[in-house]
Amino acid sequence: MKSRSLIALTFAAALPFTSALAEQSGKDVYNKTCTICHATGVAGAPRYGNAAEWNPRLAGGIARVYGSALKGTAKGMPAKGGNPSYSDSEIKSAVDYLVAAVKPATAAPQKAAAKEEPKPAPKPEAKPEPKVEAVAAVLTQVATETKPAAAAETPTGDVNAFNRLLKPLGKRNPPPPEDGIHDPTNDGTHALLPPLTAYAGLPKSMAGNRVNWVDAIATKKISPRWDRTDLNAEPVVMDLNIVREVKGSMPDVVYPHKQHTEWLDCSNCHPGIFVPQKGANTISMAAILLGEKCGVCHGKVAFPVSECRLCHSKKKDLPRAALTPVSPAK
Repeated sequence: MKSRSLIALTFAAALPFTSALAEQSGKDVYNKTCTICHATGVAGAPRYGNAAEWNPRLAGGIARVYGSALKGTAKGMPAKGGNPSYSDSEIKSAVDYLVAAVKPATAAPQKAAAKEEPKPAPKPEAKPEPKVEAVAAVLTQVATETKPAAAAETPTGDVNAFNRLLKPLGKRNPPPPEDGIHDPTNDGTHALLPPLTAYAGLPKSMAGNRVNWVDAIATKKISPRWDRTDLNAEPVVMDLNIVREVKGSMPDVVYPHKQHTEWLDCSNCHPGIFVPQKGANTISMAAILLGEKCGVCHGKVAFPVSECRLCHSKKKDLPRAALTPVSPAK
């Protein structure tokens, strides 16, 4: 068995949600946190630069938008984007950045106008059209959010770039002539073994293509060829776990080199994706969801990020106070 040495192979990078030492700009906050939903429209979030989706929110005033961003909403928007370490001013600056993309001339002056002029009485005839537009937009939004689930499954335009292997059971692992990869007009394509038939005897999983590939190797159900031409070549397996501590109650992340190096050579990840140097890698859920770092594979050819406990697997020792049972009220 071959051996190799990697110096300082620890990734003590910045955690996803660490508090900043200085106030961050609205653009920085958006890029680090808000873009997860507002770039793609996840959970009905109004997308960056889309005036049609932002106008119904802005119809109620910027103060209402600030409140939704700071306190969260029942429709899926978490308070402060799920990162309580941000200050109120940072969150408001992120809102201003988003609003400026659809209202560049009116987003910032709105506050100043409220201070300079003591709320002039609006003329009844001045705002009939915007109100009609706003009501129509709200009705359109409600109609969209209350569509049947079956209709929502039909992809329109650009779909999420992550977890795209997590398909309904009836649509997973189609036969080669229907998978969009092989040429259906080629007779050889029809001679290939359908994946569902090939995977029938492999350990099952609830993610990706529903095969637990790690168990498949451990139980010798499959034996990956390490070299395309040399059948006797053996993998260089590194049995080393990297633990990344996570703030809060979420278990710490454990990165097992063994399960990865049974499949991949080190050069697949280093240094192109991860620099093998302490402190050189900034890893966050935002980056992973956008297809960076771990997201280069996970959600595409490896299990998706919805399987939280497969990575967050190292339990923490809870404080004694949290373990002390509370006496029932008499």
